[in-house]
Amino acid sequence: MKSPNVYFLNGPNANLYGLDKNGTYGRESFASIKTRCEEHAASLGLALEFRQSNHEGVLVDWLQEAREKASGVIINATGLTYTSVSILDALLAFEGPIIEAHMSNIWKREPFRHHSYVSRAATGVVAGLGALGYELALTAIARLIAERGES
Repeated sequence: MKSPNVYFLNGPNANLYGLDKNGTYGRESFASIKTRCEEHAASLGLALEFRQSNHEGVLVDWLQEAREKASGVIINATGLTYTSVSILDALLAFEGPIIEAHMSNIWKREPFRHHSYVSRAATGVVAGLGALGYELALTAIARLIAERGES
């Protein structure tokens, strides 16, 4: 049986995780987080497409691609979470489960971060748990996909 494919998409500046002097996003590098996610996805029986782009249009392209190739989407749209109707529209066109993930607790940060366009399309949200939240998002998406009978 083929493993369900999950797209885990990361937006602008996520590639800088671990380099933040303030530690808002933790000390773990993006490459290390990617490795953790790949290992956890494999343990859950998921095929993982873990990607990052600093460009909104690329993220939209990947979300459109996911419509044909993925059983679920996890997205940390980073700063685009609060501004991108285009990402919202692409997510609304996806028919599988969607998990919105954030390294930090967006509700403890600046007020402009308290509204997420992504949340309108998301099945659920994981926030404030750093890299552990990424693993929890994978666990949640695996369960949601299984409940749909795709595993």
